[in-house]
Amino acid sequence: MRIPIHREGWPFIAIFAALNALLFWLWLWAGVAFLVMTIWCIAFFRDPERTPPPGPLRIVSPADGKLLPTIEAVPPEELGLGPTPRRRLSIFMDVFNVHVNRMPVSGTAIALAYRPGKFFNASFDKASEHNERMSVRIRPEGNSDPANDLVVVQIAGLVARRIVCDLKEGDKVTRGSRYGMIRFGSRLDVYLPISAKIVVQDGSVTVAGETVLAELQA
Repeated sequence: MRIPIHREGWPFIAIFAALNALLFWLWLWAGVAFLVMTIWCIAFFRDPERTPPPGPLRIVSPADGKLLPTIEAVPPEELGLGPTPRRRLSIFMDVFNVHVNRMPVSGTAIALAYRPGKFFNASFDKASEHNERMSVRIRPEGNSDPANDLVVVQIAGLVARRIVCDLKEGDKVTRGSRYGMIRFGSRLDVYLPISAKIVVQDGSVTVAGETVLAELQA
C-alpha cells in the first residue's frame, strides 16, 4: 500500500532510513529498535487525500487533532482586525496526528503575518499569545465585510521548530486545499467571522479538510 508523503518529510525520512541502515549494520537489535522511530517518521509526514463536505458556507477544520475549549479572544493584532474579541476554535495536534494543514474556507488570503515567539506546550492557552506563529486572514468568497473575514493561525508547540506556509498575500484559496504544515506537534487557531454558527463540540476529534467546525451565515 502506497503512503502519500508530504514533500517536507523526504529529507527527514532519508536521514532516519540511513541511520537505521547503519544501526542494522553495526548491531542488528539496535536497528530493530530504531525501526520504530523510522516508521513513526514516515507516519508523521503522511499526507492522505481528503474530501471536503458539500456546502459553500461550511467552515472545515484546518488540522487533524483534538478541539480545545472554545473561548472569546482578540485575533492577532498584526492582521489589523481590531480589538473586538471573536470566538476562537483551537485544534491541538500531537505527534501522531497528520500535520498537513488545510484551508477552512474558499476565498482570498488578504493578509499574512509571521511573528517569532516562544515554544510553550501548544495545549496551553498562553501558546496562542506567546508562541511563534503564522497568521492568515482570509476573506471568504462572496463577502466584502471585514466582519466576515476568517483568521487561521499556525502555532509552534513545545517541540515544533518549523512552521511551513505556502501562501502569499492575494492568493486564491480553496476549502480543504493544503497550505502548509508544522513540525513536530503543534496547534492551529481559527478565529471565526462574527456571524458564524459553531456546529462542533469542544473535545471533538477533527479531521483536516473534512470536519465541519462552523457555518457562515448567508
